[in-house]
Amino acid sequence: MKKSLKFIGTLTLSAMTATAALADYPERPITMIVAYSAGGGTDVAARTLIPFIEKYLGDGATITVLNRPGAGGEIGFTALSQAKPDGYTIGFINTPNLLSIPIQRQTRYSLETLEPVANIIYDPGAFSVRPDANITNLEELVAYAKEHPGEVTYGTTGIGSDDHLAALAFERAAGVQFEHIPFSGNADVRAAVLGGHVFMASMNVSETVQDAENGDLVILGQMAEKRWDGAPDVPTFQEQGYDVIMGSDRGIGAPAGIPDEALSALTAAIEKAVADPEFRAAAKKQDLALSFQDSKAFRAHLEAVNQSLETLWKEQPWVK
Repeated sequence: MKKSLKFIGTLTLSAMTATAALADYPERPITMIVAYSAGGGTDVAARTLIPFIEKYLGDGATITVLNRPGAGGEIGFTALSQAKPDGYTIGFINTPNLLSIPIQRQTRYSLETLEPVANIIYDPGAFSVRPDANITNLEELVAYAKEHPGEVTYGTTGIGSDDHLAALAFERAAGVQFEHIPFSGNADVRAAVLGGHVFMASMNVSETVQDAENGDLVILGQMAEKRWDGAPDVPTFQEQGYDVIMGSDRGIGAPAGIPDEALSALTAAIEKAVADPEFRAAAKKQDLALSFQDSKAFRAHLEAVNQSLETLWKEQPWVK
């Protein structure tokens, strides 16, 4: 009996020690892996957000960025998934690359090896044309494409990009076919559509809204479940009868198996950080389309997008 009591006491003490340790999270610096180069859009967004996450984690919390670029994000995503799941390694996870890379080739990570912590940015895809195209909505675009086969060229940031996958999904939904013209970056796509070298641009709405406000482009729709408040007058694709939701997520993930207490602390701190007026002001200057989702909602979103991409790949592979 004494041995049993001693054993129970030991278990209780161990549980209390573990709980106390997690209650003090974080006790040491946190590393944030960014799967893209320093100075890029994801890196800048990460470094803008970090001081606010630190603020709401409290107790002198520190987060250090570790850039692990390469292979479209695969190197960084793999490093994140293989890190120790103790709450001290987190990382930015970007769609569609996070999901599309394992679909198109064998990788050492998958969605199952990662734990979504919170989404921060959802930048919906958008189609835009010059005003002299005389097209103002998706119905008119579809009608034009059917009447002028082969004439609707569109620019994107490359094969397999969210811009490209969005156009493929729309073609399938609308029963039309466009001609894809890949470019090396958004600046090139913008120059091409403004210069009349391509008929249409497929870019994220945040990258298009300024030209629309200046009267240089007409945004035909945004691929979101609800309108981004940075473009409140632009209807969604769903509002126009096309069930296409596609864009670029930038959220925070961790290795699968992160302790619940650390996950909860991080999610709560990120939610407060995204709501912080000072951060929101900085995000507005960067045209960041903020869209917070907690861990559960973010996972559901990623799983839905992943299923959509898997279906698209089976019907229309984007690489040969």
